[in-house]
Amino acid sequence: MGSVKGVRRVSNPRPRRLRRAAAWCAVAAVLLSGAGFAYESAAERDDARRYPAPGRLVGVAGHRLHLHCTGEGSPTVVLEAGLAESSVSWAGVQRALSARGRVCSYDRAGYAWSDTGPAPRTASRAAEDLRALLAAAGERAPYVLVAHSYGGQVARLFAGRWRDLTAGLVLIDVTDETQLDALAMSRPLLAAQFTAYGLLARTGVLRLTGDALAPGDATAEARAAAPVVYGARSMAAARSEAWAALRSAAEVAATVRPGAWGDLPVAVVIPSGQPEGAVGRARSLAALSTRGRVLTAATTEHYVQMHEPRVVLGAVGEVVDAARATLRKRP
Repeated sequence: MGSVKGVRRVSNPRPRRLRRAAAWCAVAAVLLSGAGFAYESAAERDDARRYPAPGRLVGVAGHRLHLHCTGEGSPTVVLEAGLAESSVSWAGVQRALSARGRVCSYDRAGYAWSDTGPAPRTASRAAEDLRALLAAAGERAPYVLVAHSYGGQVARLFAGRWRDLTAGLVLIDVTDETQLDALAMSRPLLAAQFTAYGLLARTGVLRLTGDALAPGDATAEARAAAPVVYGARSMAAARSEAWAALRSAAEVAATVRPGAWGDLPVAVVIPSGQPEGAVGRARSLAALSTRGRVLTAATTEHYVQMHEPRVVLGAVGEVVDAARATLRKRP
């Protein structure tokens, strides 16, 4: 329909104003992001001084890994953290264990104080890194591997490949390689989560909020060094491991066979309140050794070592004692 003669059409200025406002918001967002990146980059250059590594950096196949060892004695206990966690997640446990023997925690490639390593970041590659790290650092075998969650896959692959270097295993609520459907569903969600956290870290938001992005279970040591422990590089490493989760699970599954661990001392620690299927899988895991057993903690939390360290310390003590008894029998 045409316009009425003599009546002037009045245009609505609101859409133009909205577009102009949106454009200015976009410009502001870009400027703020740029400022955030610049702020974070400058702050990261000072991190080595503000948040010094507890241990030392050891060269391994073209990159450096952070290794923190305390105490003396044999066998050496090696602590393997879960996904998106680092060496300082074991701080309390390491302090307690080092009163009885040699204990080492470390950061997988990309996490906390360790350099980024080559992709893909599978559990198999992490196990190879760990073997090279311990050798390069002069940490003597045999080792009792104590692993939490995803770290259990790394420890199991290490024990499978270097059985002669492994004196025992303590597996704490470890990732189950048989649940492939659940892994396939959770993988993109985890990767997206770590990408978002990494962006917040990369633009300086994490540093401005202190330890706000640290999980509720985080140790005091992890919170104190949050910009390093939960920074952009650590989140990128977690994302890489999450994307490789199915491949890592297949690597571990290939090592499962009756009697795979012989008479290796093994303790499988699970939280209470687990469904029957999870308890059954824990028993099957322990049964890979003739000296494997399942310990159920009173806590229902995934981070048993933080919520009920007494159970974990007891399990490690039992496995270490069994390993020492075996070592004494050797000629």
